[in-house]
Amino acid sequence: MPRSWSRSRLASRRTCSTSGWPSTISRRSPSHSSRSGTTSSATWRSRRSFSGTFSERLRGRTHRTPAVVLDARGDGVALAEDEAEREARAIEFYEALSTLRFVHSTPTLFHAGTTHPQLSSCYLTTVQDDLEDIFDSYKAHAKLSKWSGGLGNDWTNVRAEGSLIESTGVESTGVVPFLNISDDVTGAINRSGKRRGAACAYLAAWHLDFPAFLDLKRNTGDERRRTHDMNTAAWVPDLFMKRVRADEQWTLFSPDEVPELHDATGQEFEELYEEYERAAENGELRQYERVEAAELWRTMLTRLFETGHPWITFKDPCNVRSPQDHYGTINSSNLCTEITLNTSQEETAVCNLGSVNLARHVDGEGLDREQLADTIRTAMRMLDNVVDLNFYPTDRAERANTRHRPVGLGVMGFHEMLERRNVAMASDEALDVADRTMEQVAYHAIHNSSRLAKERGTYDSYEGSKWDRGLLPQDTVELLEAERGEPVDVDAEERLDWDEVRDHVAEHGMRNSNTTAVAPTATISTIAGTTPSIEPRYSNLYVKSNMSGDFTVVNEQLVDELDELGLWTDEMLDRIKFHDGAIQEIDEIPPALRERHRGAFEIDPRHQLELTARRGIWVDQSQSHNVFFPSTDGTLLDDLYQRAWELGLKTTYYLRTLGASQFEKSTLDMAEYGRTQRRDTADDESEAAADGGRPSPPSDEADGGDACEPHDDSDLPSVEDPTCEACQ
Repeated sequence: MPRSWSRSRLASRRTCSTSGWPSTISRRSPSHSSRSGTTSSATWRSRRSFSGTFSERLRGRTHRTPAVVLDARGDGVALAEDEAEREARAIEFYEALSTLRFVHSTPTLFHAGTTHPQLSSCYLTTVQDDLEDIFDSYKAHAKLSKWSGGLGNDWTNVRAEGSLIESTGVESTGVVPFLNISDDVTGAINRSGKRRGAACAYLAAWHLDFPAFLDLKRNTGDERRRTHDMNTAAWVPDLFMKRVRADEQWTLFSPDEVPELHDATGQEFEELYEEYERAAENGELRQYERVEAAELWRTMLTRLFETGHPWITFKDPCNVRSPQDHYGTINSSNLCTEITLNTSQEETAVCNLGSVNLARHVDGEGLDREQLADTIRTAMRMLDNVVDLNFYPTDRAERANTRHRPVGLGVMGFHEMLERRNVAMASDEALDVADRTMEQVAYHAIHNSSRLAKERGTYDSYEGSKWDRGLLPQDTVELLEAERGEPVDVDAEERLDWDEVRDHVAEHGMRNSNTTAVAPTATISTIAGTTPSIEPRYSNLYVKSNMSGDFTVVNEQLVDELDELGLWTDEMLDRIKFHDGAIQEIDEIPPALRERHRGAFEIDPRHQLELTARRGIWVDQSQSHNVFFPSTDGTLLDDLYQRAWELGLKTTYYLRTLGASQFEKSTLDMAEYGRTQRRDTADDESEAAADGGRPSPPSDEADGGDACEPHDDSDLPSVEDPTCEACQ
């Protein structure tokens, strides 16, 4: 059977193509320089003419094609350049975008070159314990969401239920009713007409309302105390994890009685916390509650498994390793848990994102280092330009972003890169590749930020920062160990000539307070036709859904390899569909090939944490790490998240689990396979899956968790895209 016929069967299932940009866009024009970014004026006019030919009229309306979109975005980001260099830079930017070596986050793709160029992806706020500020926060929330911003809101300052309001002499209703209103604001905003509003509320694990906060995403209980549209995340200090591991008690406080805890970190936090515990014992505090730390931790993990929330994020690694520890405190992460920036009453943190497509930099069995360096040099300049060109919906956001100029250069296509290099993600070799690759990205990101500082000047709050003190991200692992008083289980080994970077930073400073953050790339990886972010491929065949429609995602690398072996047949396609895109049980496929193309639930989640920890050595912000958990064993889940803490991870993102039922195979003759649509539920298979075997355990996700459900009448696996498209 011809291979093209089988592919047409896949294509017939598509409502939107996901194979990347048209070849005419991704193919480099002969007149473009691949490295210098400079061309003649004639070439510039030629590009203008070329782009114009890709405007089409459909149903009486003009639609912009990829070439036109990227042309406009390159032009828009180049507006920050000196006029004499603007054309050359615009062509350089266009070349990076059109070859898909680097792609901006979607707000930049939406708005660059428009009358309201809101180009930033993420906004982080801290809500004060003041009624006026709370409602000002709702207003800011709406304005930021309107222009496609994804929000991370720190609510820890707001006093707990039952605390006294002195001005009226009544007791507070606590933080939960205000979160319910924030949830309504989130659901009311349609961001730029492109996507739903999206936000995440953060609360510290010592807050007296924290147990109620854990229930916010449940489908049972008082609807006035639920937040179905808004995400939630737990802000967990190291002391809490120590108490859990030591099986000790934990004390919950109302923040109005312990005001210093909010901004304290590390050992300072521990000393203050224990001082407040003694004050509570002595009757000096109006309200507090003692709980078993391990029991609260179990409740947290139970809710996480049931509902996918709250995401587990760790306060002290974020702060101890922050380059901006001299300026304030990181009080939360963002909507997608990769941004870690200071917030305060005066400043709304902002981050500007873009990602390097690692799959486009593969050269044989390795990476093209020269090309990667060239891409990052261009990307850092583009991201720095965004700070100056951005339309800021609020004054606090503008104040923070222009003062600190943080950017978040990330990566995508990690799994595809491994596949192209014949490296299995579940292997030890992948750990080394992850380490070395992120070291190269960080090396060039930091070096080029320093080069921009030489050209344009340092950011305003540079003096006193870790950069100014000669500390780079890899140096901060030891600082975290010192604050914890116990080892962090990663080894920060430098392989590149970092002395050159250190010397340059010491002499010229840094243009950006932060340089790296690995976003989930939910949308732009689809645009680029590669695997999302640092994640394993979800499956070899599945359907992804968002506001734009349904996308059938196919592992074309696997198709090519099967075709070369003469194995890509109609029968093979049906068998892959029967197994929900998995190939581990198809014996005809060679073992090495099966190993390279494991899906997300077929790779030990602890190994995936190790990969993130290796990358995290070099990242000055954080990474959006989805946890793919194929088991139903609570002990394994506990072990997994404690392992994340031991490795020094700063944040985790969604917990993804599997449903009890498989997807209906409407185009297959199920009698031929002799199997039902229900997954196997044997305990030994569940445990095997947690160790990297084929996933099969049930999860009914009764409270609306992240189990994967069939989409309409599709016969392919489906994954509902999370609301966090703001971060790509």
